[in-house]
Amino acid sequence: MVNFWDFSIWGTLLLFAVLFGSLLAGNILKKGIPFLRNSLIPTSVLGGAIILIVEAIFKAIAGYSFFEARFFGEDPTTSLEIITYHALALGFIASTLKSSNNKMTGKRAEEIFNTGVTTVATYLLQGIFGLVITIVAALVVKDFFAAAGVLLPFGYGQGTGQALNYGNIYENDFGFIGGRSFGLTIAALGFLSASFGGVIHLNIMKRRGKLPAEKKQETFTVEDVQAENEIPMQESVDKLTIQVALIAVTYVIAYLFMVLLGNLLPGMKSTIYGFNFLLGVLAATLVKLFIKLLKKAKLVKKDYTNNFLLTRTSNFFFDIMVVAGIAAIRLDVLERYWGIMLILGVVGLVVTYVYNRIVARTLFKEYPEEQFLAMYGMLTGTASTGIILLREVDGNFETPAADNLVYQNFPAIVFGFPMLLLATLAPQQPYLTLGIFVAFFLVMNVILFRRLLFRCRKKENNDK
Repeated sequence: MVNFWDFSIWGTLLLFAVLFGSLLAGNILKKGIPFLRNSLIPTSVLGGAIILIVEAIFKAIAGYSFFEARFFGEDPTTSLEIITYHALALGFIASTLKSSNNKMTGKRAEEIFNTGVTTVATYLLQGIFGLVITIVAALVVKDFFAAAGVLLPFGYGQGTGQALNYGNIYENDFGFIGGRSFGLTIAALGFLSASFGGVIHLNIMKRRGKLPAEKKQETFTVEDVQAENEIPMQESVDKLTIQVALIAVTYVIAYLFMVLLGNLLPGMKSTIYGFNFLLGVLAATLVKLFIKLLKKAKLVKKDYTNNFLLTRTSNFFFDIMVVAGIAAIRLDVLERYWGIMLILGVVGLVVTYVYNRIVARTLFKEYPEEQFLAMYGMLTGTASTGIILLREVDGNFETPAADNLVYQNFPAIVFGFPMLLLATLAPQQPYLTLGIFVAFFLVMNVILFRRLLFRCRKKENNDK
């Protein structure tokens, strides 16, 4: 028997109401306070920060967590993590379903490939510095886990899910007490690095005149909203409903891929489900191809996808993903290993910023700022953080940076797969793992800067 007055019926809805309410509050603060308006902090980040402040005040007064209140139902913190997990994949699916008139030229393929290699090289760089820091810490701090630094690329580069996954492995299989909390803390620091580092960079751009003092109001023509040969905006079913249905069906296909791969590779199940957004992109690409084949066979005469609505939908998912992700952070987790954690966090921020700045300026000269912000945001926070920072300078995704962020996952997973295996070697052989990371990083950079390196060598040979 269902009792509609029961908290279990209302808990999820109330949780979403808090998230949306914090977004509204963040938007009011950003519009009303000059400092926040000029700081370029994304509204979703402000919304999440508001929830954390309310959580801290509530806990100080009531003695228990705000999200432990009965009206949120059972385990709302897990619900926030679930929202974050799904919203990321749904946002990428919506972006991938958009039709594109841009052909995959050799230059675009090369840029996507270079973006994927940059991702793996940054993982390795974070892993090298992380391991050096924690190996040294293990020599100073008694019984400290020397391989803990490997969690830096998982927390910064891959986000909360993978940081939790490998933190759990280290805790359960290798005796790293507090490994799960350590991974969570790294992920939290990574998001802070993405937010504050990105905001500082945006403000530097603004002072140098590379960014308008005020963002131009977005305007749309009728053609932007309703392209030629599309289904009507509202007929027997609303066009937005069609877009949401396509996204939902695509995500189900991605889930079936995860189930199949999880059964074929049971030892990799947590990793496979951690890449739900990648399989979502693959499923969305197949759905687009299927729709194109139906049109070619003249079984479908109208275009069912609408870029305007899909962009709005993907932005919705990215906004809710960020505010839910921040709300899921438990501040008390930051109390463990705070000194080492702070060093890891600052070093992770600096090396990720400097390396991606060099790569963007060297290899992406047509859109260096957009490429840098997208990559820096993703490689310190999450892919959605990269999208949010990118939207501050490229709100309509006119540069290829957003597509690079989506499609780089394919080359990144090919080159990055060995690192997943090395992560389980690190607790037993931290020094050997560090050496392999360094060698692997050098190889990735030879691949990444291949044109510059071989061009210089060719020039030297010609000079001789």
